[in-house]
Amino acid sequence: MTIGVSRVADLNAYFNNIFEDAEFIVREQNMMTRLVRSFTDGRGDQIRKLTEYPEISMSAVAETEDFAAPTQFDKSLISTLTPSELMAQTIITDRRIETDPQNARADAALEMGAAGASKYDVDLCSNFSSLTGGTVGAAGSTMIWGYFFAAISRLRNAKIPRPWYAVLHPYHWHALAKTAAVSQTVTNAPEFQDQIMRQWWVGNVAGVDVFTNANIAVNATTNDAVSAIYNPNAIAIDIRRDLRLEPERDASKRAWELNLTTLYAHGVWRKAWGVYITADATAPTS
Repeated sequence: MTIGVSRVADLNAYFNNIFEDAEFIVREQNMMTRLVRSFTDGRGDQIRKLTEYPEISMSAVAETEDFAAPTQFDKSLISTLTPSELMAQTIITDRRIETDPQNARADAALEMGAAGASKYDVDLCSNFSSLTGGTVGAAGSTMIWGYFFAAISRLRNAKIPRPWYAVLHPYHWHALAKTAAVSQTVTNAPEFQDQIMRQWWVGNVAGVDVFTNANIAVNATTNDAVSAIYNPNAIAIDIRRDLRLEPERDASKRAWELNLTTLYAHGVWRKAWGVYITADATAPTS
């Protein structure tokens, strides 16, 4: 070391660190509760059930025939929603609250609420692979417009009423949007290309409202994801007790507990009213 030279390194022990405000984890905006059948009229643990009447068809009958082939008009169970309770908790000490320059208690409450909303979204997206209206695509395959229109055709042929929603993994939508700019198909119309570019994250294609959702899980082994096109009645959420945040004083710990709870059910409802699409969801590079 050069003798007699005063350097900034000699003052390091006396510098105050500069701490920026802590950032929240990045989360997807909650959307799925508005794109499925939502029940809010129940309380407690009662199971909600959906039954279906049989299809009645007409037969030819002779002029004097005493018709004796009635359809048995019973009900059959097709879906159940069973509530479960979920919870998250954090404990913040008095000294932490008193020392932290930010409002740690308020920030924790905000993050817990966001976590609850994300849980709703993740759970609802997890039902895509349980839809029985048809399966399109394959593991490891690239998402193409053929898959998209095949799913629409399946719904139309099954006489599924509109509206129809397409909820796609962002990487599936990337593949479609990229193809729209270069393909020699019906999607090559200039107006369609312009719409894709203007509304990257959401749009309407062939009468189907399109949404992207990063809460769709990607298989860690195969890098595949499951998107879906469906009538909103295909999937349901049944909220018995909405997100409830309760603070509780723990005097012996000199701390506050923050407890977030909710009671709800989710699952397929009219499961034949949706088609799911399996395709590769590897992060794009171009």
